[in-house]
Amino acid sequence: MKSSRFEANPELSDKVVEVWEEVNRQHPLVQCLTNTVAQPVTANVLLASGCAPAMIDIEGEAGPFASIASAVLVNLGTVAPAQQAAMPEATAAAKEAGTPWVLDPVGVGAPPVRTKLAQELLQDKPTVIRGNASEIIALSGGIGGRGVDSTASVDEAQSAAKQLANEIGAVVAVSGEIDFITDGKNSYECANGHPILTLVTGMGCSLGAYIAAFVSAYDDTLLATAAAHACFGLAAEIAQSSSSGPGSFAVNFLDQLNALNADVLREGALLR
Repeated sequence: MKSSRFEANPELSDKVVEVWEEVNRQHPLVQCLTNTVAQPVTANVLLASGCAPAMIDIEGEAGPFASIASAVLVNLGTVAPAQQAAMPEATAAAKEAGTPWVLDPVGVGAPPVRTKLAQELLQDKPTVIRGNASEIIALSGGIGGRGVDSTASVDEAQSAAKQLANEIGAVVAVSGEIDFITDGKNSYECANGHPILTLVTGMGCSLGAYIAAFVSAYDDTLLATAAAHACFGLAAEIAQSSSSGPGSFAVNFLDQLNALNADVLREGALLR
């Protein structure tokens, strides 16, 4: 639990279960164009959650596959030249086919290549944009942080998130101590999670893929994105309680994602 002072709405726990059950019923196929550091973690998170990962990220294949995938993740963590060509191909195809896709604009702001690429990809109307506070501020036209680390708070990014959501027509999720998820008009906050997530590489990146699976399985994109945060964060909380450090946590986290059930979610989901 991130905050002992967080007052959750217990009625939303049943909604989280509803979304989670749809993901488990549909077993979404998630295409991941993601950074090299996070690829194994991301694939394992999806597999542990009953989903199918497909790391199809080369030009000539990315577009056709995006047309048949359940959802697509585009993560800008390590943008190699081959991915720079494949990403616009995938997002254009996803837009054309109506495939939901998630943009994770890792490190946008100062680095010119990824910042320019992120702005180009926005033209293909992502379904969800997920990032830390600095990344969301930078993507909406402000000054970003230092790479993958956030130098701004979630509260500071809320207005930028709403602005970006309204401009793009997307759900925007800002990760932090208490996650903020908005479509520009309505918003959720999620207090599930644990700081140990920041000590294992690829956790935030795999959350993007996890969100993609959820939004592909449920029509209410805002609720599905919030539910993904709750499920992911709750699994982290449970895993941390039996871990001695980041190494054991990484393994336990996959186990707990796989072991999630309706009773655990009803009791532990923290949304409002």
